[in-house]
Amino acid sequence: MSIQPQGEEIRKAVKWISEERKFNSEKEIKKVLEEACIKFDLSPKDADFLRRFVIENET
Repeated sequence: MSIQPQGEEIRKAVKWISEERKFNSEKEIKKVLEEACIKFDLSPKDADFLRRFVIENET
């Protein structure tokens, strides 16, 4: 069972981050997360969820 992000903007952000990490793997994850939060206009709650989701799934 995997955790599915809720909300269309979070799903888009997760997909965008995945693509960014593929093509710009040298870019710091913090910078990618910051860009995603701005690009998809995420609320602080959604941004926190996204950060936890991405970091947990990177390991």
